[in-house]
Amino acid sequence: MAVVKIGVSRQVAIPKKLHDQLGLAPGDYLQIELQDDRLILTPKALIEKRLAEGLEDIRQGHVHGPFKSVPALLRSLHGTKK
Repeated sequence: MAVVKIGVSRQVAIPKKLHDQLGLAPGDYLQIELQDDRLILTPKALIEKRLAEGLEDIRQGHVHGPFKSVPALLRSLHGTKK
């Protein structure tokens, strides 16, 4: 169990071990709720963040297609030419 101090602006630092175990990164979102006398923090992948990541992939050219047929799509996925 980790104990942390609440900062002047109500900020709380998540201990590195827990941060790493959850795979958190700067800019990630946490849902916070009160259950009885406990604060529950749950990592959340928000649609806006996922959309921004997808759009960045498109900007960087990490996309394939369009495809003329499903077999063409499957060939691309499997890395075959025919």
